[in-house]
Amino acid sequence: MLCGRTHIMSREKLLEMNRSLIQHGEAGTMDLADQVAKIPVEAYTDITLFEREKERIFKRLPLMVAPSCELPEPGDYKAMDIAGVPLLLTRKRDGSVGAFLNMCSHRGNPVVSGTGNASRFTCGYHGWTFKNDGDLVGVASPKDFGAVDKAELCLKKFPVLESAGLIWATLDVDSTLSIEDYLCGYDDLLAAFGFEDWILFDKRELPGPNWKTAYDGYLDFYHLPVLHANTFGSDFFNRANYFAWGPHQRLANPSKFAQRTGSDEMLDLTEIPEDDWPIDALVQGVWTIFPHISIASFYGGGGRGAMISQLFPGETVGESVTTQFYVMEREPETEEQRKGAQEQFDFLKIVVRDEDYSTGKRQHDALMSGQMGHVLFGRNEGGGQVFHQWADKLVNASDDELKDIFAAENAVAQAAE
Repeated sequence: MLCGRTHIMSREKLLEMNRSLIQHGEAGTMDLADQVAKIPVEAYTDITLFEREKERIFKRLPLMVAPSCELPEPGDYKAMDIAGVPLLLTRKRDGSVGAFLNMCSHRGNPVVSGTGNASRFTCGYHGWTFKNDGDLVGVASPKDFGAVDKAELCLKKFPVLESAGLIWATLDVDSTLSIEDYLCGYDDLLAAFGFEDWILFDKRELPGPNWKTAYDGYLDFYHLPVLHANTFGSDFFNRANYFAWGPHQRLANPSKFAQRTGSDEMLDLTEIPEDDWPIDALVQGVWTIFPHISIASFYGGGGRGAMISQLFPGETVGESVTTQFYVMEREPETEEQRKGAQEQFDFLKIVVRDEDYSTGKRQHDALMSGQMGHVLFGRNEGGGQVFHQWADKLVNASDDELKDIFAAENAVAQAAE
């Protein structure tokens, strides 16, 4: 939970953003980028660039690897593969989270797969055993194997941070990039959701197009009433103001209206004291965590929910994989509520799989023809412009430059408070 000054400053920042949304909504305006941007088609199709992005973005930058509620109890673990790197997350005995290279220090075999709860992991190849804090505690047939220093053969540890009910890890054991600097204070605002106390209702994986093609959609309200006319409706809003903390962004519709918690009623925020603005208003819109996370609020099954979409590049330039986590403020209490939550989750599967990603795959296939030199991002698509600017900047930055970039961005964010 947020505490003291951090809570006050974060709430004030949320109020400030919503005041801006209301002002634009009443004036019928929106924030516009300086100009229409041209993005080279190679940004989506070039195989060499795609491999470089995996190495220099996904293996160097902190990634949001799990919501905290996916590992709620001591002993809980999750093994996953990210851009070819085997990662093991554990909830240790003291309640903290560990992030390890999921490779036995004997021959490199993954020590565990899938999810579960365990205090120890025994490698299925030769039987070496590790505690869930990474320590090597058992070498099979030690007299036959020979003397080794077990303290030097623990699972390799990745930098890890748990904040705002979310878990970040950097897939480089030697990284000196501060995860706190990288987040630029954005996690203080994400804490307004209260994810620390939420539950994981369900999750699933969806195949998608090129990772940037897929991610563009999370930063784009312009397409909503067109592509999603049959799901959200053709009269749905298509405008978005964006707010940035380094490469991380919140996008929200400029409007004075917000949904009342737990109903379809729309509230006019100008008629309500700010102290009474519902949490839905304060966190409305889409919150993105560079380079691969989208968070959007929903209501179904008797309580607040959120879809956390976790996007990773796939095996080829035209593929990606998204894990959809549906988290809820509280566990559904009745069968009817559980059915409502499941219907909401299934609806979002249809929207993303059959509309967003299906379109993205067709778009990517067309771009691979080589018949276009660039694609366009309009002045009303500033969020997408910012994303591509940061992707290009970070893929070309050295390790030292990364540290300097985010130290500076975090300093700016702190000064703004």
